[in-house]
Amino acid sequence: MAQQLQLSIGEDELKKLNDALEHGVSSELRTMLNTLPPADTAHLLESSPPKLRSLLWRLVDREQEGDVLQELSEEVRQFFLDQMNIAELKAITEGQDVDDIADLLQQLPDTITRQVLDSMNSQDRQRVEAVLAYPEDSAGGLMNTDTITVRPNNTVDVVLRYLRRHEGIPDTTDSLLVVNRRDEYIGRLPLTLLLTTEPSATVREVMLTDLDPIPADMEDTQVAQLFERQDLLSAPVVNETGKLLGRITIDDVVDVIREEAEHSMMSMAGLDDDEDTFAPALRTARRRAVWLGFNLITAFIAASVIGLFQETIDKVVALAVLMPIVAGMGGNAGSQALTLVIRGMALGQISKTNLKWLLSRELAAGFLNGLLWATLVAAIAWVWFDDPVISLVIACAMVINLSVAVITGAALPVLLKSMNIDPALAGSIILTTVSDVVGFFSFLGLATIFYG
Repeated sequence: MAQQLQLSIGEDELKKLNDALEHGVSSELRTMLNTLPPADTAHLLESSPPKLRSLLWRLVDREQEGDVLQELSEEVRQFFLDQMNIAELKAITEGQDVDDIADLLQQLPDTITRQVLDSMNSQDRQRVEAVLAYPEDSAGGLMNTDTITVRPNNTVDVVLRYLRRHEGIPDTTDSLLVVNRRDEYIGRLPLTLLLTTEPSATVREVMLTDLDPIPADMEDTQVAQLFERQDLLSAPVVNETGKLLGRITIDDVVDVIREEAEHSMMSMAGLDDDEDTFAPALRTARRRAVWLGFNLITAFIAASVIGLFQETIDKVVALAVLMPIVAGMGGNAGSQALTLVIRGMALGQISKTNLKWLLSRELAAGFLNGLLWATLVAAIAWVWFDDPVISLVIACAMVINLSVAVITGAALPVLLKSMNIDPALAGSIILTTVSDVVGFFSFLGLATIFYG
């Protein structure tokens, strides 16, 4: 449940914290730090360089550590988890929701995870293991097993008396889940309905059956889409036989939506979505080096295409001036199509039934834009170099490159997805290579033909 936006901590509070840090007033700083909401404390930690971050963490009260850890990004959370022993890890998990405990344990080595699980009582261990049995990016990995269930033959009065025996109900509970004797989900009883129904009515008479349960193996992005379409606050999760396993709540879905958005944005730059803003220089350089290496390879591919037409460039120097325009326009047009299709795939809007229409539309749009901007650029080139041939060459090359770029940008995410490759990560670099190679080859190739 990482929270990266500063929501309630104000500039005045930040200034006071910084002043306390500068003057080394640990007691005052500790008090100020532990009166902040966990999300704001996490934001402060993520906004601090490593040495200062460690100092601030030592001032966080032990009972606050678990809540603060849940609000941190994975990389920063891992930084603190690596420094903890078994006793500290066990203390942090006490009182946490099952899904939050599972999130923490998934970042630990298997041996450490097993020791923490062994330190729990049997009931808590079974609940956590039920979540850990599913992938982190699935409905089962998102769910919380802390639910309140009722039977359909109970009356509303019995259910109300049953609830009063509890010290409290799980957070974000908007409905009780109705199950049969085999613990199979059959419906839900909203609390608003429970409070406004005659006490003598049975649960079966008033329960709602309009919400289908979520299979435990459903991908988390699909869960998020379901919550968005149906405006859900919570939803039941079942196994393949229909047995109720737990529920997913809106706070977990918001995290999925935010993480997916961050992933798409960061991946297009070759960065990890949990990249620490204040990570050490060596680690940052090492991570970025791989992506820069791939870009260097693609740059050499484009350069090799230019090298094929060295003689033509020597004859007509203006070609070297105009080459970036052809490649740049193609790259921008392709990026628009690439971004649109990646977004459509994330929203579940693109399928085999509408893909052909989408590709045809993109090709038509690319061709029309190619004609429009080719006319303008050709006129400028004619005036600039007083050469009608070069204006014709660049016009034809732009139409070709924009058409190829947009169809590549539209088809590439679908192709990469079918190969289990992240389109957001690999799409942009492949598209850049294609638009550069096609742009240079068409422009210089046509120039070679026309200029002999």
